Amino acid sequence: MISIESPNLTAKFDLAELNQKYNTAHPQDVLAWCVENIPTGLVQASAFNVDDIVITDILYRDLKHPVPVIFLDTLYHFPQTLELVGKVKELYNVDLKTYKMPDLDSREAFTAKYGDALWDKDISQFHQITKIEPLQRGLAELNTTAWITGRRRDQANTRQDMPIFEVDGNQRLKVNPIASWTRKETWAYVFEHGVIYNPLHDQGYPSIGDEPITTQVGEGEDERAGRWRGMGKTECGIHI
Repeated sequence: MISIESPNLTAKFDLAELNQKYNTAHPQDVLAWCVENIPTGLVQASAFNVDDIVITDILYRDLKHPVPVIFLDTLYHFPQTLELVGKVKELYNVDLKTYKMPDLDSREAFTAKYGDALWDKDISQFHQITKIEPLQRGLAELNTTAWITGRRRDQANTRQDMPIFEVDGNQRLKVNPIASWTRKETWAYVFEHGVIYNPLHDQGYPSIGDEPITTQVGEGEDERAGRWRGMGKTECGIHI
C-alpha cells in the first residue's frame, strides 16, 4: 500500500491492486478512474505527440473534464509542433499552461547564454534547463497531486515494464493511461475519432522532440530511434 498525501489530495491507493485491475484497460477507463478519484490537482503533461493528443481528446471531448495541460516550450520545437499546440488549444478550449526557461524567449537568447548547440556539448544540462526544471516548476505551481503522461510500453525497451499507476520522485501519483496500447491502437483511435495530429508523423517522425535532435526513423527502426540519435540516450530525464 502506497500512501500519497498532499494539501489537495489525501488518499491511499493500493497501486498493486489498481495496476492489476487496469493493466490492459482502455485509456478511457483509466482516465475515468482519475476523474472520479482525484478531485483536485490532476494535470496532463503533453509534448503534443499523437498519444498525448489522444489523451486530451478523451479528457476534453469524451469525459468533459478539462484538466490543465502542461506544455514545455524549449524554444527548439519544430514549427509544426507549435502550430499544432495552437490548433489543439483552440479546438478543445484547452486549459494550456506553457512553461519555459526563465528570462529566455528565443533561440538567440539561449545561444547567447549557453553557447552554440548545448545539446551536443551536454545533453543532460540541455534537458535539465529546457524540460526538467520547467516541468517540476509547473507541477509545483499547479499544486499537482497526480499527472498524466502519454507513454506506451511498446515505444522502447526501457518502457516495456511501465505500470499504469506509479509514484514519482516527489510522491505525486503518475498515470500512464495509454501504456498498454500499441502504436497501431493509438492510430486506430485517431482515425476513428478524427483526432488532429502533427503532420510530421506522416513524414517519418513517429516520435517528435526538439528540432535539432530529432531525426526521421527508417523502416524497421525503433519508434523512438530518431530521438537523440547517436547520443546513447533513450529518455530526456523527465520520466526518470
